[in-house]
Amino acid sequence: MSSTEEVHEQEHHDEVASSYVPPPPKSIGELVAADQEDESLRKYKETLLGNAIAENIVIEPGNPKKVLVKKLVLVSEGQTEKTLDLSGDLSQLKQTVFTIKEGVQYRIRIEFFVQHEIVTGLKYIQKTYRKGIQVDKMTHMVGSYAPKKDLQSYTTPLEDAPSGLLYRGHYTVSSLFTDDDQNEHLKWEWSFEIKKDWN
Repeated sequence: MSSTEEVHEQEHHDEVASSYVPPPPKSIGELVAADQEDESLRKYKETLLGNAIAENIVIEPGNPKKVLVKKLVLVSEGQTEKTLDLSGDLSQLKQTVFTIKEGVQYRIRIEFFVQHEIVTGLKYIQKTYRKGIQVDKMTHMVGSYAPKKDLQSYTTPLEDAPSGLLYRGHYTVSSLFTDDDQNEHLKWEWSFEIKKDWN
């Protein structure tokens, strides 16, 4: 968890970042058509976009969303990965409570598909609450992704779980997968408990 100073620093960073105005979105066709005379740039685009140049990548026909978030995975060295299925009833997620041993380092991996068009400036925002009070906020820049038939993923940097009697207990988390254009790809809530041990 972040200290108070780190939270203030993050809030300041968010304020600075919020003044950023993203460029207007372009379709894959527009991107491919631009700069055709530049051979190296054309090859770079082909490498970056892959099959999305030749075909419209659609993972879920009838679903207009560009980003399909499927799983949240809690990763900690020496432990079995703990997974939340984000493709079902999101209202049931808080009933599955992850246990995190105090003081350990862990990461969160988000697994998702991108379909239809390129998505720019993906962000993962996580707010953590204890007894209704926000105690932490993380904003991670995930990046830009082209449509692919394969599952794609983003893994957060290492986080330190707090330790000590005062920090043990139940926490609720509000997670948001968004982008530069403020599209809400998925918003969900989940829970974890800080305990003295994994069991």
